[in-house]
Amino acid sequence: MSVLVLISVVPMYFYSEQVESINRDRLITNERLLQNTVTSSLADDISQHQESLRMMLANLSSAIQVASGGDLTSEHVEAPELRALLENFVSSSSDLAYATLLNSEARGISAGRIAPDAFMQRELERAYAAARDSRAYTGQALTIGSGKSERTVVLVSAPVTYDGRFLGMVGAVEDLQFLIRRLDEVERGDLNPYVVDNQGRLVAGASDMYATGQEMSNLEIVHNFVEQGRKAELVAATREFDVKSNGKTVRMLGTYSPVVNLDWAVVVQKPQAEAYRGVYEMQHTARLLALFAVFLSLAISVFAARRISYPLEVLTDSSRAIARGDFSQRVTLKSRTEIGELAATFNTMSEELEHFVEDLRRAATENRDLFMSSIQMLAGAVDEKDPYTRGHSDRVTRYSMLIAREMKQPESFIETVQISAQLHDVGKIGIEDRILKKPGALTPEEFEIMKTHTIKGANILRGVKQLREMLPGIELHHESLDGRGYPHGYKGAEIPLLPRIIAVADTFDALTTNRPYQQAHEAQEALNIIHSLSGKRLDPDAVAALDAIYARGEIRIQKRKPLAIPQVSAAVAAAGASSSSGAPTAPSSAEIVAAAAANIENSHV
Repeated sequence: MSVLVLISVVPMYFYSEQVESINRDRLITNERLLQNTVTSSLADDISQHQESLRMMLANLSSAIQVASGGDLTSEHVEAPELRALLENFVSSSSDLAYATLLNSEARGISAGRIAPDAFMQRELERAYAAARDSRAYTGQALTIGSGKSERTVVLVSAPVTYDGRFLGMVGAVEDLQFLIRRLDEVERGDLNPYVVDNQGRLVAGASDMYATGQEMSNLEIVHNFVEQGRKAELVAATREFDVKSNGKTVRMLGTYSPVVNLDWAVVVQKPQAEAYRGVYEMQHTARLLALFAVFLSLAISVFAARRISYPLEVLTDSSRAIARGDFSQRVTLKSRTEIGELAATFNTMSEELEHFVEDLRRAATENRDLFMSSIQMLAGAVDEKDPYTRGHSDRVTRYSMLIAREMKQPESFIETVQISAQLHDVGKIGIEDRILKKPGALTPEEFEIMKTHTIKGANILRGVKQLREMLPGIELHHESLDGRGYPHGYKGAEIPLLPRIIAVADTFDALTTNRPYQQAHEAQEALNIIHSLSGKRLDPDAVAALDAIYARGEIRIQKRKPLAIPQVSAAVAAAGASSSSGAPTAPSSAEIVAAAAANIENSHV
């Protein structure tokens, strides 16, 4: 029996030691991976949020350039339209607490729900100095308010220039409450998270243990990040270090991940004893099992070996699933032993990883919604300038997307169509109101000015790299297949598909709404007019797609009220001015179609 026990227990003992060593390394790796994943996800979230804010500032700067005409002197900086842009910018996001516009004389306007204190005023002075040097600026985290109204904020600014000339600065105070909420979520997972800047000062933390602006470089992991400088921006790092607490030295395990577009780092730390608790428990339990197995029979030894090996195989398979990116993997073990606790710990880790990945997806969705809101805000500002085209951008966007889907275009292209169509008339923000709101046909000189809105729109958005694919739809939607369009007179295949689609949608909406130069047409009559332009001015495939959409009833045009003073085009009036007998007669349907087509060719649609 002793020999039997020896040949069964001794190999099992060495096997258990080997398995213990392998799983100890895996558990340590998994704990480090967990910290790395947490810090990386938080750093990416902060980076995406910051990029969205800078994009919004760039859009606001472009809008200010156009609305001001490059003039932000004292008598123009307080113009109502500039104040409206600033107020709309602040109200577009709950994370924006304050915004200001300063001209080259450091005078300007502001909007928001906070009043800058002395500390914020110093930050504004630093931001203004940076703007004069043509630099963007991200300030130091500050605390404003007290009690329940206390908030951690940071100032972000960008210069406003026109033709290389410094006009002023736009600045926004961002409320970091979104970051503190994320840190609180991580803290509930038994990690102590916080964010520091490149000087080792606290930006935000999950607990009241540290205060905003507190020096944190006395912690070894923070000191390491500060010492690395620019090198620290390249990769995350995990360290073991000592922390003195209540006269005791506690060994900690911590990880920092740099924020890509800021000189910040996200840090999480945890006592090493807690971080490696599963390792220590596994070691202790494995040794007890090995000693206990010596006094058991061969059958019990075999049974015990199976009881140990099977859960470990399940854990190994689950670890591999997570390594492949399947964070939904769970371990189902009906066991109250240490293996069951290990499985529960593993499931908790998997669940937290899954939540973090979902948070990243949600953050990306929120950032995209914020981006689309900024675009709709800019398009709405254009439509508000012209009472005859209110809602025009939204309708053209809807028609364009329906046409693109009917033409079997991929979803990525349809998203490009959506943004480009929403902004296709953004250049009209730079057209004088006397021309844009003129209640009648434009003079040749006025029409030449009106035609510049396509170039103006493209120039406004050209500096935003995320919108480069949309520029052809904005710049070329008035080009004509026969080369008679503007601004470049492109012909046929020289015109991309994007502006061809928007041109058909734009023309259809122009024909079915009241304009200063024409009464709204019935939908079928508008389609007849568009058919007369197919192949000459408009793309035949896009026209056919519009036909199919209307035939299915996906487009319904409400009957428009006639203009207060009917203004029928001269071509239509002439068409019915006389008959063969010399007496006035009503123009035929064909004459109306031809006249309206001619009117479209020579109007500011």
